[in-house]
Amino acid sequence: MPPTHSYAPPAMRALFLFNHDAGHQVAHLAGIAAATARLHPDIETVAAFATPSIKARLDSLIAPEDAALIRWEDLSLSPLQAAVARPFDRVFPASRLWRLRAHRQLFGSADMIISTERTCLRLKKDLPQSRMPLFAKVPHGAGDRSVAYHPDYRRFDRSFVAGPKVVDQLVAHGVERDRLVIVGYPKFEGVDLDGATDFFGNGRPTFVYNPHFDPNLSSWYSSGPDLLRWFAGPEGRRFNLIFAPHVMLFRKRLHVSPEYRIAHLRPDIPAEALAADNILVDLDGPRLFDMSYTLSADAYIGDVSSQIYEFLVHPRPAFFIDSRKQRKAQDDEWHLFWDAGPVVHDCAQLMKLLPDHARIGAHYRARQEEIFRYTIDITDTPPSTRAANAIAEAIRSRADR
Repeated sequence: MPPTHSYAPPAMRALFLFNHDAGHQVAHLAGIAAATARLHPDIETVAAFATPSIKARLDSLIAPEDAALIRWEDLSLSPLQAAVARPFDRVFPASRLWRLRAHRQLFGSADMIISTERTCLRLKKDLPQSRMPLFAKVPHGAGDRSVAYHPDYRRFDRSFVAGPKVVDQLVAHGVERDRLVIVGYPKFEGVDLDGATDFFGNGRPTFVYNPHFDPNLSSWYSSGPDLLRWFAGPEGRRFNLIFAPHVMLFRKRLHVSPEYRIAHLRPDIPAEALAADNILVDLDGPRLFDMSYTLSADAYIGDVSSQIYEFLVHPRPAFFIDSRKQRKAQDDEWHLFWDAGPVVHDCAQLMKLLPDHARIGAHYRARQEEIFRYTIDITDTPPSTRAANAIAEAIRSRADR
């Protein structure tokens, strides 16, 4: 069992919750925690992390002088707890929920809990009303999936969003406008947006393929292996391919979608793709999170991942595979990013388009720029500063009541 601590709350406390099993969400929140500690010393900044790998990712993103201003709290489960929770993690976030329950006293000492995911709202059931903090969400991406506009958004006291698009869509779904604060895209701060790496050195155009993990929405289950085989074959070898899937895709063999109530076994990567010198495969490396691949590719292939907006920081050709087996009536209203390039339904259709990617990309460029401006608000004030100031304002207003 984790040790029992006595938390004597300071006058004000902001707790940044990094309660996930992979590091793909950390960059959206780390800079805000650092800015809060640096700019608002009257508010204690706490960073609560789930695993050693999450802590390592935080250490890589937060400067030592800022890290020294932060109080760090380890939420790791004991070996026995982790072993019990692991089988259940395949179907629901058992470890995340257990961490929340095991550290209720810590969470009850905060004035605001800031998280990239909705599971933190479980604390509203576990904490007494007298110790209930404010809850704030920083979306881990700027995508257009319907799950991004879950009704739980109405339960957050604040949401710090990237741009006017998300405000418009959340308000349309019943979220109060005064709970929404536009801050920009914090992840951009830690990245050289003009940086690009030549991963192949052969002068060929490079595509990045970035499938999601949802078994109904992802293109990997029906089209992905064939696409990799094409790039490994005679026609596809005129190009390079970076296979950079959502980090959760290869964490499990069986994927279940609670949203669509569908499950699929994940196909493996074809052997010929693993052997091809024009294909780079990265399933869990740090470059999946730091925009190395989206900044370096000449063109993008995807389905529903919000990483398309990280790619569109510089408009370039983009292609999308719609592999859905089940569709909700409202689905297509969310897929604004599908205006950024052609949408196909199978690998054969896509292969016919890829050789003409440069001309196709030029055709969509103006629309890509329009979508990006609507999605991500960029100003001279860093997003982390905008978010930190909004957090401090909310906490101080709470203290004055």
